[in-house]
Amino acid sequence: MSDEQLREQRIDSRLAYDGDFLRVNKDTIALPDGKTATREYILHPGAVVVIPLLDDGRVLMERQFRYPLDRVFIEFPAGKIDAGEDILACAKRELQEETGYTATDWQHVCTIHNAIAYSDEHLEIYLAKGLQAGQASLDEEEFLETFFATPEQLLAWVKDGSITDVKTVIGIFWLEKILSKTW
Repeated sequence: MSDEQLREQRIDSRLAYDGDFLRVNKDTIALPDGKTATREYILHPGAVVVIPLLDDGRVLMERQFRYPLDRVFIEFPAGKIDAGEDILACAKRELQEETGYTATDWQHVCTIHNAIAYSDEHLEIYLAKGLQAGQASLDEEEFLETFFATPEQLLAWVKDGSITDVKTVIGIFWLEKILSKTW
């Protein structure tokens, strides 16, 4: 089948929810067989994810409480892209705000779409090297703890289920490939 034979066409679209951070659309669509259906999806501005790799091979990580799942998660530094903001500038801003660190060497790793069935969100993953410590400047409602781990520890935590955040799991797998020079 060609892409066109799979494509759904928007007939009508309405805003179902407009919040401070997220918007939800409810669309009526035409299916490839001509029938109609509805699609509800979250509109998200996109975000960046930073893999901060220290010169000694350790990785700077965060622990942060995530309300929807009522628990603390181990994650890479990350954050929402502001309207009109350059993606690399956002990555640099988020790393500094959340951890206090800056980096001299930035490499775009990949773009991922983490919730394709119900969101247009995309995440831009960066590798940051040449790290220098500084003072964090967390957002007013942001609370987190930073710590260091080895890539081997991170892989073990993915394997045992201690790390389940999808952006972090994918970033760890990319880091493994980058460090082994297989990608």
